[in-house]
Amino acid sequence: MSGSHLDHAGEITVQTDFSSLKDYLESHSELSVDNFEVKQFPSGFSNLTYLLICNGKEYVMRRPPIGANIKSAHDMGREFKVLSLLMKKYSYVPKPVLYCEDENVIGAPFYIMERVKGVILRSKPPEGLNLSSSVMKNLSINTVNKMVELHGLPLIDGLETLGKPEGYNVRQVKGWIKRYFAAETDDIPKMNFVSEWMNDQIPEYENPTLIHNDFKYDNLVLDSDDLTSIMAILDWEMATIGDPLMDVGTSLGYWAEADDNPALKYNLTWLPGNLTRQEFVDHYADQTGRNVDDILFYYVFGLFKIGVIVQQIYARYKKGLTKDPRFAQLKFVLEGCADTAYRAIEYKRISHLK
Repeated sequence: MSGSHLDHAGEITVQTDFSSLKDYLESHSELSVDNFEVKQFPSGFSNLTYLLICNGKEYVMRRPPIGANIKSAHDMGREFKVLSLLMKKYSYVPKPVLYCEDENVIGAPFYIMERVKGVILRSKPPEGLNLSSSVMKNLSINTVNKMVELHGLPLIDGLETLGKPEGYNVRQVKGWIKRYFAAETDDIPKMNFVSEWMNDQIPEYENPTLIHNDFKYDNLVLDSDDLTSIMAILDWEMATIGDPLMDVGTSLGYWAEADDNPALKYNLTWLPGNLTRQEFVDHYADQTGRNVDDILFYYVFGLFKIGVIVQQIYARYKKGLTKDPRFAQLKFVLEGCADTAYRAIEYKRISHLK
């Protein structure tokens, strides 16, 4: 396959002063920086990701977004720790290289990892890429399989330190509801309804696992010669120990189907051949043996959480803390999350909600 479909970095679109970075790397790392270049990868609405070219070798650097003050959601040190602990236990993480908490270097904490070259599927199908129904079916099955593998890791050798599983579901529901109202800019009655419904439906769980909390197509690096093969999984900053079905629910929130609200189709799960959300859950249950009777709650929670993340970013835009014009459209994504969650509750199902 042509290298044109690999994930490419380009011009820096978010202005950051990198004048001190080369000197810092020279004195604090073993990276060769005689020939040094920085480019920026296309980003979503969260952390900023850069390509560092050091004497021809490529690395990836991540830092929080400009104007962010949600520390727990943009903890670079935590993500670096997760990668360091997982590296020898789960073969789908990039190798971490360096973490810097000194904000004087580039204006925020950052970490560097080795680059895994491959294809990342974003919101629009790339021209000329074979995303046939058979490719998408196998990719969607493999995505579930990688999640199953993650949820099966023994919580030993430091992994057990990554979270507090006791009371996890209650903390998550109450925490995300609190975050929503703290960032609220517009009155959206369906978000209010969903928050009250979730509060009354929180399930208990047993057997906590390591969970990623952002497991979706645009966080997967695919083999350019076999798009059904997952080479790496990115964006581990929200990984923790908790209810594995909360991880499933978040993924389902991103897992748009063909007849879903167009504002929610920012992952290519709606293309023909992909598992439906219900098929995703059925395959997960078959592979793990876990009881999924409460999957409606987990899906609704996933949609609500995504809505809150969107609202937090939209609130920063409304306050003038970020100027990215894309953020003006986020209100429609939030409304789509609220409406879809409301429909799921009304219809008592997670698929075919039109």
